[in-house]
Amino acid sequence: MSEFSREVVELVWGRQTGAGAAPSPFRRWSQGFVFSETERTALEQFEGGPCAVIAPVQAFVLKNLLFNAENANWREISEEEQKSLLCSTLSELLESACQSQAHTFSLAAWSRRKNADVAVENADPSQPEPSRSTEQHTPGESRSHSDAKQTVSSVCELREVVLSLYDSWRNKFGVLLFLYSVILTKGIENIRNEIEDPSETLIEPVFGHGSQSLINLLLSGRAASNVWDGDRECSGMRLKGIHEQASVGFLTLMESLRYCKVSNMVWGRSSNPPNIPSWILGSETHLSVFFTKELALVAPESPSEQARRVFQTYDPEDKGFIPGTLLEDVMKALDLVSEPEYVNLMKSKLDPEGLGIVLLGPFLVEFFPDQVKFHMLPVYMFLDALPLLTQR
Repeated sequence: MSEFSREVVELVWGRQTGAGAAPSPFRRWSQGFVFSETERTALEQFEGGPCAVIAPVQAFVLKNLLFNAENANWREISEEEQKSLLCSTLSELLESACQSQAHTFSLAAWSRRKNADVAVENADPSQPEPSRSTEQHTPGESRSHSDAKQTVSSVCELREVVLSLYDSWRNKFGVLLFLYSVILTKGIENIRNEIEDPSETLIEPVFGHGSQSLINLLLSGRAASNVWDGDRECSGMRLKGIHEQASVGFLTLMESLRYCKVSNMVWGRSSNPPNIPSWILGSETHLSVFFTKELALVAPESPSEQARRVFQTYDPEDKGFIPGTLLEDVMKALDLVSEPEYVNLMKSKLDPEGLGIVLLGPFLVEFFPDQVKFHMLPVYMFLDALPLLTQR
């Protein structure tokens, strides 16, 4: 393999030793973006694993179809509309991943040639392999489609090239080709710098599950390992989170078990509208997409919700309180009156027992008494009330 192919394979699958990784995860990921014949806007998933890429693409497909296009009957779209919708969505996600000021995009293309650094124009797209396959492959064998790449230097050219590669996206290695294209466009080193654990792979090599870093990369363009707002310091470690508003939301059942805390920016309530009421839902073993046209679910956060978010940035371990010494910083961040005399008065009122801490609840009641109410139930508590679209 060429050097860039080796680095991509190691980032996605891990370093290959001996006979390499088990072929099963790679085989399960070897599918294209295929629309369902019965639900024409739904992308199909044939086996476990690739939902980490298919679900984000599906969510953005729905976003573009429902909110960026005029289509009275979104469930009945033509093949030409499917083609345009998929390619515009893939282009959008590549644009999100691009960090180059010159808007340079790199696309991995499928080629049967074995020698490294084959130019993409020498690839033979006229002989596509079927999307469904029972052949056994390993990540190392991906050189047959990852050694060919094409670089474009403008958004307009990107969209044209993505459209011209439509058959490749739909065929056997389409999902992986797109994943490799995102990686090459973002930059391997940039991704490694954003992932918390340098030994982490984007795809778990034994069971084939996509990592949270991979999901975040597609949703926000940043391969952070966590889903909370911003970076946090914990026991001397810097834990990386989400810094920018995501167009599509993310929810996980793990939050209800308090294994993680989902960012307001990720799940779709922040001070930066517009937001789209489309979410990826992470369960223990799968990613699904659900959506609604009810825009009230993604209304901008209220002042009390903003205060809760800011307060929690000073409470990285989510204990529900902050040291009293940080009260002034929180009040300044919220543009509250923060003269030293007033801050000291509030410390005494919020910490009458002199414990040296300020609790979140009393803080919100003191400064936002008319807005504090029972915190909104996580959206996944009322999934049955929303249209649900699950990868099959």
